[in-house]
Amino acid sequence: MTWTHPLSARVEQGPELLGGKAHGLLTLRRLGLPVPAGFVVTTEASRAFRHGGRLPDGARDEIATAVSALEAETGRRFGDTHDPLTVSVRSGAGVSMPGMMTTILNLELPTTDPGVAEDPLGGLYRAIAEVFSSWDTPRARTYRALHGVPDDLGTAVTVQAMVFGDRDARSGSGVAFTHDPNTGEHVPFGEVLFGRQGDAVVSGSALTSPLRALADREPAVWADLVAALDRVSEHHRDACYVEFTYESGRLWMLQLRPARLVGAAAVRVAVDLAEAGVISRAEALLRVPPPHLRHARTARAVLPDGRPPLARGVGACPGVAVGRVVTNADRAVSMAARGPVVLFRPETSPLDMRGLAASAGIVTARGGPASHAAVVARSMGTPAVVGVEDLTVEPDGIRVGDRHVPEGALVTVDGTGGELALGRVRVTSGEGSPQLGRLLAWADEVAGRPGGGSCPGMETGPEAEEARLRAAHTALRG
Repeated sequence: MTWTHPLSARVEQGPELLGGKAHGLLTLRRLGLPVPAGFVVTTEASRAFRHGGRLPDGARDEIATAVSALEAETGRRFGDTHDPLTVSVRSGAGVSMPGMMTTILNLELPTTDPGVAEDPLGGLYRAIAEVFSSWDTPRARTYRALHGVPDDLGTAVTVQAMVFGDRDARSGSGVAFTHDPNTGEHVPFGEVLFGRQGDAVVSGSALTSPLRALADREPAVWADLVAALDRVSEHHRDACYVEFTYESGRLWMLQLRPARLVGAAAVRVAVDLAEAGVISRAEALLRVPPPHLRHARTARAVLPDGRPPLARGVGACPGVAVGRVVTNADRAVSMAARGPVVLFRPETSPLDMRGLAASAGIVTARGGPASHAAVVARSMGTPAVVGVEDLTVEPDGIRVGDRHVPEGALVTVDGTGGELALGRVRVTSGEGSPQLGRLLAWADEVAGRPGGGSCPGMETGPEAEEARLRAAHTALRG
């Protein structure tokens, strides 16, 4: 049994063994894009760890060999007093579970004299074991239950040489989408944090800048990033998401996965790709899950004339939610049993997972469109607003400027426009996009409906449109 594999373009195993993170990194390497050196400990090792409570026989020797190869490739050594090798230790299940498991950054191993009792790589072994163990944390179990992910898959662990977004004035970190996740438009979209590491971006704990700010600050890095986004989008024939760091003006790619867009954005990307001849109409239909059509018409909250919103932030997941204010994840679970709630947090973390899952809407004071709150909200199709700068979350409610809103008060969240309103306001379902109309016409043709969706009286509205797409899926899958 082989427990480790290098992050080499020659490695051909799939995500079920290497995990989604390492599989994405290998794709980036095959595309000729810059990826820090590293190796992966497989999901088979994770399953053996769960069974025996320790790293499997032979795994430590393979990890030691992989570390030697990593030192040779980087020209750095663990414990070196001048330029030591520092690594990240990250989880990577075959099915993405964003932020649900442990990540360890900036791991350095001390030098040891010959004959000290502990293996000099002991700290790395413990870090890998810690990441394996995080597969069974309550938050990870909750996420898997919500998304139908089997408990016995296990997670791979990727060990990589660190690159530093806080190295100097010409360093930073960010996340980027090939398409706008709110609209599906094919333009670079994301956020960047200058002079900081990437964990501050994805957690939502820091104030970021729009991705395009990178063009003015580091035009060469921006050009390399745009070229990389074009390359991965062309390769996957779909919208993609990447994480990156640039260190002293040099770009490094740290993550690649499908963007997993929802609602109107998913419809637009699928239809635009089909009309460009990149994918077939049948594939476009199958790429849009029927439940996504519930959010394909842009719902908006409509305030009465002259009434200002309670607050404004960044729309992170389209749709409108109405519910009672709650500021604690555990209380969100209990209050949701008596009616819809909106969870307000300074920023969210994996510890909030049960509360996020129970909430009809999500609002954070900090973070951007790629923060933990935004990513989880989109994965669940939950309307969300992030980065509400004048919002303060308190134990007994929220404060917007000088105005206190107690826990239990009714609020409306507009995840499209990024607005919050007190009470329940009127909601418009909005017009469907031209792409939605074309997708439904293709669906009716495939399902054998007369007129290809153009006959009088054809059903409209989210439930009827979902049924039309579902009929096309049934026909295509036989």
